[in-house]
Amino acid sequence: MRDIGNILDNRVLLVALVACLIAQALKLVVEIVKNRKLNIRVLVTTGGMPSAHSALVTALAAGVGQTLGWASPDFALAMVFAIIVMYDAAGVRQAAGKQARILNQMIDELFHEKPDFSQDRLKELLGHTPVQVIAGSALGITICWLASFAYLN
Repeated sequence: MRDIGNILDNRVLLVALVACLIAQALKLVVEIVKNRKLNIRVLVTTGGMPSAHSALVTALAAGVGQTLGWASPDFALAMVFAIIVMYDAAGVRQAAGKQARILNQMIDELFHEKPDFSQDRLKELLGHTPVQVIAGSALGITICWLASFAYLN
């Protein structure tokens, strides 16, 4: 049980999680402004503005840099991890979403005259645009900077 208490005392982790939660909440705000309706589902879906993954990993890397030093191997590890996650979000998952969109269109066209054919649609919003990743990253760094007082103890 003591280990769980130690996890909850990890300020770097807590600030990174707060950055992720704020990014998810901002997706709801963006959805309301963009579509003029409340869609709670955006709080638990992937994709969208800003990237919560990017906010999480950049806040984590910045927190490690602030606490252990920018030249530490721990910061290098966190930074490489952040780059891989952001590359995946904007590259691989974005491409998978585009492929899903095309496959859904093909299924719609092939089976539009067969109402008895019911196939679940593939999820199209998987990844992020580069702008969404950059916005999430900037948010993560900003949240980490604003919470830097948490690292002083």
